Amino acid sequence: MRRAARPGLAVLGVTALLLGSGCSADDGGGSPQEQPSGSQSVASSDGPGESQDDSFTILSAGDVLPHTAVTDAAELPEGGWDFTPLMAGTQDWVSGADLALCSMEVPLVAPGQSPSGYPLFGAPAELIEGLREIGFDGCNTANNHSFDGGIGALENTLETFDAQGMGHVGTARTAEEADAAQMYTMERDGREVTVAHLSTTTLHNGSPLPVPEEPWRVTDVGPEELSAQAAQARQDGADIVVASVHWGDEYVHTPGEGEIAYAEELAAGGEVDRVFGNHSHTPQPIEELDGGPGDDGMWVVWWMGNFLSNQDVECCTMETATGTMTMATVEAPEDGPARVSGVEWTPVTNDRDGATMYDEVFRGIWAMADLMEDGAPIEELPGELDAQTVQQRFDRVVEVVGEEGLRMEAPEQTWDPPRVQPRD
Repeated sequence: MRRAARPGLAVLGVTALLLGSGCSADDGGGSPQEQPSGSQSVASSDGPGESQDDSFTILSAGDVLPHTAVTDAAELPEGGWDFTPLMAGTQDWVSGADLALCSMEVPLVAPGQSPSGYPLFGAPAELIEGLREIGFDGCNTANNHSFDGGIGALENTLETFDAQGMGHVGTARTAEEADAAQMYTMERDGREVTVAHLSTTTLHNGSPLPVPEEPWRVTDVGPEELSAQAAQARQDGADIVVASVHWGDEYVHTPGEGEIAYAEELAAGGEVDRVFGNHSHTPQPIEELDGGPGDDGMWVVWWMGNFLSNQDVECCTMETATGTMTMATVEAPEDGPARVSGVEWTPVTNDRDGATMYDEVFRGIWAMADLMEDGAPIEELPGELDAQTVQQRFDRVVEVVGEEGLRMEAPEQTWDPPRVQPRD
């Protein structure tokens, strides 16, 4: 049996407030599917005697999938690109986390190549600079678009992450790099906690590997091998292990049988603290499964939806205009092991309102909590967003993910900036 979820004070306040008031343009559809047995909806919690001084937050966000409209919106008149203004509406949240991780679903273009959108994505290097500017510390890179630009683009992506001082995991330049987790060292008042980030994909868009004899270029492993990678990361010094998994169907709102089976086997392995799911481009629930380290549970964010993307109802479903940023609370007492004690989340939305499917329009992304006050949209909304659209999107994401764990205030960084450890 699962323990009952215990919402934290921030969650209870939000609940009271609420009670008072892709890649492709094809619609994947989808109906509710089986839920994992022994699971529960999640809420962030503070246990007896736990202090915020002993805890830090790990923020994760949905797909970074810049379609042509997004890249065009970032283009500067004098040449080059600046993606930072398009993501500034989430900066307080991303930079306020102690460790912030993104899901980089596109490679950069190879040197000398021009940016491209669907179906073979390639972003300019300024995208990674923008992600760093708003506060991301690293990203996962294993997904169905990893090879869109070939080996040159894949390697340029990792080299650019390195140049920006950011972590990355999921694709590799060497077999040795492929075997290594991305480690982040968290420090506060002389205490250190090491977080390991793993990344894998179950999807490849049906295209062959550019170099068949180098399958390690992108990580594609099952739950047993991912557990083994997590165990190795712990042997290498990790106190907390989080894993990003690119899986499942697009445009659905609940996990499928394959994702449930994968996650349950991973939880039974007892090595992974938290899973971030990606690929559906739509938000999905957050749950805690039986198992995990010390049999204390494993948290699963089934899908986080989109972060930087031009999708919305015109191409796909209404939910693709939204996503979630999730915040795991890691308790790190001086006299005991670190553990993930809970997960909170907040919805985000893009703005291409008023545009048809064929209009190349993108105005930015915002944390919807910053667009709401007393349960209703604020009067002066950014861009072309209107109150009805914001309310509908907010209500829909809450309906899909669940009220429990909903956070309406940005986190505040309490630990030193993480140190990114080299993977080689």
